[in-house]
Amino acid sequence: MLYLYKIKQHFSPIAVATSSSLSAGFFYFFTEEERLFRANDRPFNLSYHYADNAIKTSKYNLFTFLPLNLFEQFQRLANAYFLFLMALQVIPQISSLSWFTTAVPLILVLSITAVKDASDDINRHKSDKQVNNRMVKVLIDGELRNEKWLNVQVGDIIKLENNQFVTADLMLLSSSETVCFITLTSIALSGEVRCEPPNNRLDKFKGTLTLDGQTYSLDNDKVLLRGCTLRNTEWCFGLVIFGGPDTKLMQNSGKTTFKRTSIDHLMNVLVLCIFGFLASMCTVLAIGNGIWEVREGSVFTAFLPREPGANAALSSFLSFWSYIIILNTLVPISLYVSVEIIRLGNSFFIDWDRKMYYPKNDTPAQARTTTLNEELGQIKYIFSDKTGTLTQNIMTFNRCSINGKAYGELFDFSGQRVEITEKTARVDFSWNQLADPKFTFHDHSLLETVREGNPEAQAFFRLLALCHTVMPEEKKEGELYYQAQSPDEGALVTAARNFGFVFRSRTPETITAMEMGRTVTYELLAVLDFNNVRKRMSVIVRNPEGKLTLYCKGADTIIFERLHPSCNKLKEATIGHLNEYAGDGLRTLALAYKDLDESYMDEWRQRHHEASTAMEGREERLDELYEEIEKDLLLLGATAVEDKLQDGVPQTIEQLAKADIKIWVLTGDKQETAENIGYSCNMLREEMKEIFVVAANTADGEPSVKKARAGLFWLQKTETVQDEKVDGDYGLVINGHSLAFALEKNLQLELLRTACMCQTVICCRVTPLQKAQVVQLVKKYKQAVTLAIGDGANDVSMIKAAHIGVGISGQEGMQAVLSSDYSFAQFRYLQRLLLVHGRWSYLRMCKFLQYFFYKNFTFTFVHFWYAFFCGFSAQTVYDEWFITLYNMVYTALPVLGMSIFDQDVNDRWSFQYPQLYTPGQLNLYFSKKAFVLCMMHSCYSSLILFFIPWAAMHDTVRDDGKDLADYQSFALLAQTCLLIVMNIQLCLDTYYWTAVNQFFVWGSLAAYFAITFTMYSNGMFLIFTSSFPFIGTARNSLSQPSVWLTIFLTSLLCILPVVASRFLFVQLRNKPSHINPCVVLGSNVSKVFLYQKYGFILSKLPGNNMDAWMIFCR
Repeated sequence: MLYLYKIKQHFSPIAVATSSSLSAGFFYFFTEEERLFRANDRPFNLSYHYADNAIKTSKYNLFTFLPLNLFEQFQRLANAYFLFLMALQVIPQISSLSWFTTAVPLILVLSITAVKDASDDINRHKSDKQVNNRMVKVLIDGELRNEKWLNVQVGDIIKLENNQFVTADLMLLSSSETVCFITLTSIALSGEVRCEPPNNRLDKFKGTLTLDGQTYSLDNDKVLLRGCTLRNTEWCFGLVIFGGPDTKLMQNSGKTTFKRTSIDHLMNVLVLCIFGFLASMCTVLAIGNGIWEVREGSVFTAFLPREPGANAALSSFLSFWSYIIILNTLVPISLYVSVEIIRLGNSFFIDWDRKMYYPKNDTPAQARTTTLNEELGQIKYIFSDKTGTLTQNIMTFNRCSINGKAYGELFDFSGQRVEITEKTARVDFSWNQLADPKFTFHDHSLLETVREGNPEAQAFFRLLALCHTVMPEEKKEGELYYQAQSPDEGALVTAARNFGFVFRSRTPETITAMEMGRTVTYELLAVLDFNNVRKRMSVIVRNPEGKLTLYCKGADTIIFERLHPSCNKLKEATIGHLNEYAGDGLRTLALAYKDLDESYMDEWRQRHHEASTAMEGREERLDELYEEIEKDLLLLGATAVEDKLQDGVPQTIEQLAKADIKIWVLTGDKQETAENIGYSCNMLREEMKEIFVVAANTADGEPSVKKARAGLFWLQKTETVQDEKVDGDYGLVINGHSLAFALEKNLQLELLRTACMCQTVICCRVTPLQKAQVVQLVKKYKQAVTLAIGDGANDVSMIKAAHIGVGISGQEGMQAVLSSDYSFAQFRYLQRLLLVHGRWSYLRMCKFLQYFFYKNFTFTFVHFWYAFFCGFSAQTVYDEWFITLYNMVYTALPVLGMSIFDQDVNDRWSFQYPQLYTPGQLNLYFSKKAFVLCMMHSCYSSLILFFIPWAAMHDTVRDDGKDLADYQSFALLAQTCLLIVMNIQLCLDTYYWTAVNQFFVWGSLAAYFAITFTMYSNGMFLIFTSSFPFIGTARNSLSQPSVWLTIFLTSLLCILPVVASRFLFVQLRNKPSHINPCVVLGSNVSKVFLYQKYGFILSKLPGNNMDAWMIFCR
């Protein structure tokens, strides 16, 4: 076991981005089955062509950037489609549009993406260069030389100093803190290492070292990993095992599974449907062209003779492709870029939110991904860890049970429990010069028992001082600091320290403790490590008198299974105390020991050596040996440490419950502890009709499973467990053993059915794998959005399995944060993340998509109607420059302004009425039905926008008697009406006006008129005659009152049904109008219309609804 150093995870900014989830399942294809190398023998090691220590995380170089980046971008369907359209536009027989109408938007989209990709890759290059050029001391030809990291090879011996980054994956040879594992001279001359090939398993390593005919076991405890920092150690020497891309850090730097939102999946289906709809429209128009050519086209051949071989069929075929070009705006090229900009903006709002900043640890909230923001507004199930997530993970030794007697509580003369407060007298530890002054305890009888020499009490604290992995640090004489892997261990070792059993130091072979003022050094013979399967830890030591003892601590259920039958009576008393501790929400461990025979120990150690040096089946053989020796234990007692709730946890859970979000707690704690925390958090309540504890192994009834199909053409099969209504609120508590049985295929649906009928679900004594299985079960059969939140490495699998993972940066390191999509410091910030940022992001994205489709469909449908008046000739109804600038300039910024800044209600009201969160869970703001209704709305608007201007200009004359009805004037009028209607509709859809919104809306209109008058001017015509043919159209048409009257009438007819429908919804149905968010009215037109959206929610609230509504409107 390696004890000499404390490591701290360190990542460069790029390393963090690329290794956002350790153990990501990155597949590295290698041919090695076993690695063999010699220490300090470069010629021999280079013959195997192992990777050097240089790393490369960049994707491009100066020469490959343009071709590779373009290749990647054109793998996206939309980009490839528009490239195809641009190719069609250079064919004169097909295209009636200039090439730039498609080229300009496409080039702009490609350029924005390319600049972003180039910026990211430049940062990767800088990071690679900085890391590869770090210096380290390497043993070469018997002397230490400074070498760059990139020149380090497998088999090199390097020297690290305190606070230096670990250069590569190293096998520790020696350090300033310990006796040498082996001498440098001997290993440099004859050391040979065999180990496993490169892989991404951070928790396991298997290898052997052969030296002077002896074989030594190498495991994970003797390895220093690249990416760590050497702490509390002046120097150390290490042997390079893996370098560069072969290191475990880089092996885990692969991309994690890409998470997509439900809106993303729906958008993909809708875009493909739009392609089909586009093809159908073009087919109709192509057939119309063929019919027109047969019936009417022959009349025009005298003026426009057909080319040889041309006929109606060929004309129809060519017109199909012409209309593919004309109607291409039906497929939105800028949609995906705009979506990413909106998501990025909403991510910045999360990062900048001061109300989610934790000043104590200087930890802000962080959106580690920009692709899932709107999914935060649709969460239905939250899966939460307990320790460090709901609680502070700052442990204090609170009570204990020793030899059947409980300590830690105070009683008065009548035997009644006395409440412990800040004024209660504390135990005086001044007699102990090494006591921790911060440690507090109130039961004086425990100290008296220890100082009286009670053997069980002293053995109890001796075990706590010896059985752990804590590292001591003594900067000054008598000032001890403990560096613990977990707060539990730190609290228990500190308790032993104050009660006279002070852990002082350790080496790989010894542990030194001060026992009641006497220094005692124990020989450390073996350490049986803790893991999530064993749930216990043991050490085997020999005291100065030669007595062999195994000390073991772990989960009570695990320890009790391994006790000697003579402990049954003591076990019953201890179980009573444990239940009492768990009922008070305390974390418990059981302690036991066993005296060992010398001859048995010698034989066991030999078998242990053989198992630990085996390259095949090492873990299984070691587990068997551990099981063999950890039996017939003698019980000492149990510990109870307190882990207090974080601030605001009960209030947060109550708020989320009001938002109809179900919270499941998945914890490794005892059932009683989990239940107590459930009550403390307001998850379990006394008024609940029943709280079920699942321990049965049979199921009655069959769950209702609805089989359906989803996706494009309904090719994706789905199975959904239907919700069942129940009378009253219920809670469910299930332990790990029952859960393992219930997760079997024939029972998992019954488990899900039962759990979903309960308001609260608590799973206790569960493993990390079971946490992930529960999340996946809900994802598969509930078709609901899930969120997992945790703070430790044992929560990583759960965080990855959920739709959204949230990491809490707490006491257990950064593993959960590195695997998460969002992170912050306190659980209470979750309600702001969901109820405010999540709901706003979902609302903004839905409004953006609906408005985006609405404006594009309306724009395109006008072309469709015009085809019936131009002989299906694929002539455009708008000016070419208007077509080019419509999406990229005239309508881009207003919709982005609404989609980034809009709020239906402020954050205060979002908290006061968490029921406002519900529509997102039901997908009410954007769905296939809403999309169809949006198309119908666009169809109506396009009919008005085409036929009203057409009718108004038909046979119309100017003030001076000249004809107004020409193609150019009609095109100008139609596009002006279109743009004004789009801006009015956007104003109606905007709830929250800012200076930025105002600037974007009025600025876009001003830009349109300025650009139009400029392009239609005499000067532009004289300079670029062929490109700007609409000379004088703007000043001639827009100077006529009839034109402005037509614009007003068209706008009124487009907007009036929207306002009327919302009014009727409020008056007749009293339900939200989010059936079609295209027509969701907000802004300052009339706050009464907000009742249409939220009146049904406010009507459910207690008290005077009208008063609440008036406050709401204000």
